[in-house]
Amino acid sequence: MKEVIKKEILQDLNKTIEILEHRDDKDFEKIQQLSEHATDDVAAYKDLDLISITVLLYSIYKIMPNMLDEDYQDLLAELKFAVKHLKAGNFSRYNKSIKSLFRIVTKCNAKVKVHLQDVMHAARIKKGASLLSKGLSIGQAAGLMGLSNWDLQQYIGKIPYAEQNKFRTSSAKKRLINALQLFGAK
Repeated sequence: MKEVIKKEILQDLNKTIEILEHRDDKDFEKIQQLSEHATDDVAAYKDLDLISITVLLYSIYKIMPNMLDEDYQDLLAELKFAVKHLKAGNFSRYNKSIKSLFRIVTKCNAKVKVHLQDVMHAARIKKGASLLSKGLSIGQAAGLMGLSNWDLQQYIGKIPYAEQNKFRTSSAKKRLINALQLFGAK
């Protein structure tokens, strides 16, 4: 694992632990924001470890209101183990901790257990759409998230046009310069 990726993952996991230790319902939105930050990292580095962390954070955000205290404590403890093992460079133990975290998310609630695949699929689609707004193509975003182009295209097709292009705006002056260059005027 590259050092920069390790640093980003540690930062995201440590912030998640900090948020979960306070266990304030208002703070759960911070996990969603953290997941969005992790999406920026995925767009920049296109790394599978970052992808799994992004999906994990978004899944945690989605299931937090339904977690039992015991599952919550298990999740928090396993996050701390993951950080410990990643800091030590013990990647096999770190990967086991990440798998355990996904298992905890899966078992936390019978309702979530039935619909976890839907939640995970929805998380991948949502993060794939975020990657599009970062400048990646549909093929790149779908490939990184383990989706088909069709899955991502269906989702994007349902988003209003203005929202799809909110990150692609430019000033009127820049658009005029581009248009003049396109037609060969100076």
